[in-house]
Amino acid sequence: MPAAELSSLAGLIDFEAAARHGGFRAAAAELHKTPAALSQQIKQLEQALGLALFVRHPRHVAITPAGRELAATVRRSLAELRAQVAALRLAQDPHLLRVSTTHSLAMKWLVPRLHGFTAQHPALDVRLEASDQLADLAGGGCDLALRYQSLEGSAPDSFIYAERLVAVYSPALAGPQAELAALLRQPLLHEGEPDAWLSLLTSLGLPTRHLDFSRAYSHGGLLVQAAAAGLGVALAPYALAHEDLQRGRLLRANTPALDSGYGYRLLLSPARLDAAPLRAFADWLAREFAQLQAGLEVELRPAGPGQTPPHQRSAGLPASRPRR
Repeated sequence: MPAAELSSLAGLIDFEAAARHGGFRAAAAELHKTPAALSQQIKQLEQALGLALFVRHPRHVAITPAGRELAATVRRSLAELRAQVAALRLAQDPHLLRVSTTHSLAMKWLVPRLHGFTAQHPALDVRLEASDQLADLAGGGCDLALRYQSLEGSAPDSFIYAERLVAVYSPALAGPQAELAALLRQPLLHEGEPDAWLSLLTSLGLPTRHLDFSRAYSHGGLLVQAAAAGLGVALAPYALAHEDLQRGRLLRANTPALDSGYGYRLLLSPARLDAAPLRAFADWLAREFAQLQAGLEVELRPAGPGQTPPHQRSAGLPASRPRR
């Protein structure tokens, strides 16, 4: 349609509200107009478009098929416009930092230590979004994102942290440094399929049959919570189990850590690469992940000359689908 036909958005806004409410009166109340003024605005829009959008009856109006199709398009366009305006407004605030990561990492790792960053930068407004969907960095919806991705085919330095899996259990099930063979009577908790457990047990020469693999979880955070609740022994991502291990809610079994084949990649908004809050948070994340990595390396370090307990060795795990 010619551009002149849409010289004003007022008619489209009025039309969308009327289509959504199924009438002029409720739409007019929402927009703080009189029903007569709204009806007149929609009539002018119909004349400009050359389309009948509503059939007017004595006591009500009914949207036409053309009106219904146009309403869906206008609704999507207005939603995108409002979202973009909101994003642009937020981007104007130099003290605002929008961070996106997965549900599990946000809940089990980032939130428990976020106070350390805010104490160093009290003037910054850090807004955390937990989502397993890709963050909209290019469109201005997010400033920084942490995503769990496969290490295969990627340069190691493109990841901020390479994840490992550790066998963990509640102190209610056994004492510290329990041997894995003694824990196999418990349900073996896992995320998705039990492939990681099978790989670990096979590498240690332990049986893989007649074990309870019946309890599976969709997210790593749920897996760790289940282990802390004493529901069984979990082969869990170290980053997600770290806080519970530090606080004694979980114990590590006397068995190797496995390379998961996945890690966390740090993604930054191209529009704010030079922003001081973004750089400060990225540097802080790098230090926190470095400390996490160092902590696991200490646990894996041999106890003395000629002594390498089984739980201090690292085993490999074939790549599988990403876990969250």
